[in-house]
Amino acid sequence: MTRRGRIVAWTGGVLGVLLLATAGVGAWVYQHLDGNIHGVDIGVDGKRPVNLSPGSKNILVVGSDSRAGANAKYGKGLTTMQSDTLMVLHIAANHKWATAVSFPRDSWVKIPACTRGNGSKSSPHHFKINEAFSIGGDSGSIRKAAACTIKTVEQNTGLRIDHFTSVDFQGFKGMVNALGGIEVCPKHAIHDKKAHLDMEAGCQNVQDEKALGYVRTRYSVGDGSDLGRIGRQQEFMKALGAKAQEKLTSPGELYDFLDSATRSITTDNDLAGLKQLYDLASTVKDIPSDRLTFLTVPNYYRQADVPTDKANVVWQYPQATELFSDLAHDREIGAAGKKKFADAAKSPVTAHAVQVRVLNGTGTPGQAAAAAEQLRKMGFTVIATGNAPATDKTTVTYPAALKTQSEVLAGHLRGIKATESAAAAPGAVTLTIGPDFSAESTG
Repeated sequence: MTRRGRIVAWTGGVLGVLLLATAGVGAWVYQHLDGNIHGVDIGVDGKRPVNLSPGSKNILVVGSDSRAGANAKYGKGLTTMQSDTLMVLHIAANHKWATAVSFPRDSWVKIPACTRGNGSKSSPHHFKINEAFSIGGDSGSIRKAAACTIKTVEQNTGLRIDHFTSVDFQGFKGMVNALGGIEVCPKHAIHDKKAHLDMEAGCQNVQDEKALGYVRTRYSVGDGSDLGRIGRQQEFMKALGAKAQEKLTSPGELYDFLDSATRSITTDNDLAGLKQLYDLASTVKDIPSDRLTFLTVPNYYRQADVPTDKANVVWQYPQATELFSDLAHDREIGAAGKKKFADAAKSPVTAHAVQVRVLNGTGTPGQAAAAAEQLRKMGFTVIATGNAPATDKTTVTYPAALKTQSEVLAGHLRGIKATESAAAAPGAVTLTIGPDFSAESTG
């Protein structure tokens, strides 16, 4: 039930609606709470992934820390909307299992061209994945922030996103306060000015600003990475969900919790409403707890590929490719799959460890050199460039001994499948550039 509680909490505690009805609270309360939920019409432009598993659902969940109004104290000089937490919840078509995948906000990915608040288009570039939310939301538009984030996640994972939901800072605090706080047990004292947090070590009840600071703190705990923060957030939401199930037994307590939850939620129009959220939460509730899997997209520190970058992570291939493919085809990850990814994370094959020959098959001079430069920026070791017979399609070929290395390269190139070839040069993976290759397709 604890893992179910985490999802219930993220969907706004809407399972409590049933208790509201049985407690004899008037219909106006339902209407008020239903009206709190903000629905937006999210239009994602450009080519989108095909839904490969009809009946399954991919729901993008964003923890939003818009720096407007009461949230302004959390980001000096920041005028755009910010995303602090990003995850995709995949619900299987048969409703018998689900997987929640967290994306570190420091994931170094390709940010596609997006529509800004003023209607202009941003240029494609590489940066932290959470920047997509602030690009679209640079003028406070949650609709455009959601559209850019969905577009970014879809293009980097190949997953079709069906629904979107966002929960902001102030609503999160209200939910915690309605429960009388949540107990946390930090092993070490935490003093983080950025998160507005001062805590001594040991178990203690936190609410309001201290609760918010605890789930936001990063630089003053552990190694200062976003990976550690993801773990703390998941544990906090686990405790929040468990306490909600235990404590919300009176109409008053339940109303305060749901009022804060629904005020904090923005969804796509198809998910906007208590009934829709209740139906979603009920689906998750019926999934056995041992078939709810929570994991973080496989990754490693980008410094292994780019020594000057000490602030970001890159997704680990081919493991990330396998994860996204499994979800796209509605294949259960499960505990065994999670363990396999965790074991692989102990010794990742980095981009820097992959030696690449780049050949130009376009007939246009300079294409191999340009592609080689792009690969070097990503951390790959380019050992040679040259020309190849004309080809219509970009290919990746490899000798039998370099299968994993070829899959690492193919994972970064989006949509290009690696092929074993007896004629491939030994000791390196060969990338042959065709007219379909674009440096913007790399990630």
